[in-house]
Amino acid sequence: MRKSRKLINQIFNSKALFIFVLISLVAATVYLTVRLITKTETRDDYPMSLIQSLLGIFLLFLPSIAARRFKATLSSWMLIVYVVFIYCAIYLGEVHNFYHRVPHWDTLLHFTSGILLGILGYTLISFLNNSRDIPVALSPIFAALFIFSFSMALAVIWEIYEFSVDAIFGLNTQSWALEDGTVLIGRAALQDTMKDLIAATIGSTIFSIIGYFAIKRKSSWLKTLSLKRL
Repeated sequence: MRKSRKLINQIFNSKALFIFVLISLVAATVYLTVRLITKTETRDDYPMSLIQSLLGIFLLFLPSIAARRFKATLSSWMLIVYVVFIYCAIYLGEVHNFYHRVPHWDTLLHFTSGILLGILGYTLISFLNNSRDIPVALSPIFAALFIFSFSMALAVIWEIYEFSVDAIFGLNTQSWALEDGTVLIGRAALQDTMKDLIAATIGSTIFSIIGYFAIKRKSSWLKTLSLKRL
């Protein structure tokens, strides 16, 4: 067991996971670009998969960009979860079409994103609260409300992003049409978007409640969510 743990730690410390996911997304980007240019064996979702792959590459480097800008970084396990989530959401979800091949894959990821964004919200206020320039003590209830609001705001922004790419590129990321091209109307057209928001809301609520009691009791595990100053 100890040898396995050491091996896993070595893999993560060598950034092998990051490199693996990066190579996967770059390979997918090249493949999709070639298919779209040559117009051979293309699917209707190839343009969206290409956009998402490029977005995934950017998101992989976002923590390092933010670290240089703010002189702080996430804990190692949070970075691992972040990279794995990108792999599941973009490479498996979009490129390998898990959103349609695996039941409830989309719902599970939106639920998970609600929790992860809640963690990010706590990390942000913890970083600001410990800043010398902003010496403010936040109450647990205010922190919980901020965590929930922050998580939901980003969830809504993501839905706006999907709506925008659908409108600009004529895609169907919000499932407003059936596979045969039939355009849905009314409640049916809103179902996918509302399902995603509800799943994110549940995830956000769960972590907000956990965060409230953890902050109130000053639980030691909260330190693992704090940014590490460089």
